[in-house]
Amino acid sequence: MKMCWDESPERRPTFSGILKILKRINHGKTVSVIDNMLSMMEKYTNNLETIVNERTRQLQSEKNKTDELLHKMLPRSIADHLKAGLEVKAEHYDSVTIFYSDIVEFSNITLLSSPIQVINLLNDLHSLYDTVMTRYDVYKVETSSDSYLVVSGLPERNGNKHAGEIASMSLRLVTYLKEFKISHMQERTLQFRIGIHTGPCVAGVVGLKKPRYDIFGETVDITRQLEEAGTGM
Repeated sequence: MKMCWDESPERRPTFSGILKILKRINHGKTVSVIDNMLSMMEKYTNNLETIVNERTRQLQSEKNKTDELLHKMLPRSIADHLKAGLEVKAEHYDSVTIFYSDIVEFSNITLLSSPIQVINLLNDLHSLYDTVMTRYDVYKVETSSDSYLVVSGLPERNGNKHAGEIASMSLRLVTYLKEFKISHMQERTLQFRIGIHTGPCVAGVVGLKKPRYDIFGETVDITRQLEEAGTGM
């Protein structure tokens, strides 16, 4: 009993150790009540440790999934700031390159398609964009229906590389888009308008419940105007 009361946890006997001591005191004879109690407590302790380890593993797995999803919605550096409870202030960038595109006569396509077919079309298209985009130092700002807005040079500045990254991405994208087929309209070829412009802008997080990293400024407006002025390809 004095051993069990020891102030140092390291010097206290384990449940199995107590059981051995009691058996030795009783010359190997078992006392059913004490044996059962100690056995149950030992099993409970071992089982509790197993449960805690399993719950910890599951919690870490879910945390990793949440972090992965969050980093798809926001830039990693911005997401880490928000997770830490830090304020993310809007930031000015002297020079970035912006890419904006949409589908020519997309409204006509939607009129001839069911809602499910429109969703499948957009999913195929945006998946293609995403696949190409991962090869370059660019960040997808937003997708809205058939439009796609990408920028290079923020949130991580890359010197003078942003124009080359967007240009290279655009050329590769054009190559893939020429071969793109609408699953429910194989005979129809999609045409795209693309606008690209380089200049300053401001970027920051907008919203609280569903925060979104967005960009603002004249450069964004000019890019959209250049895209709208295009005739399609």
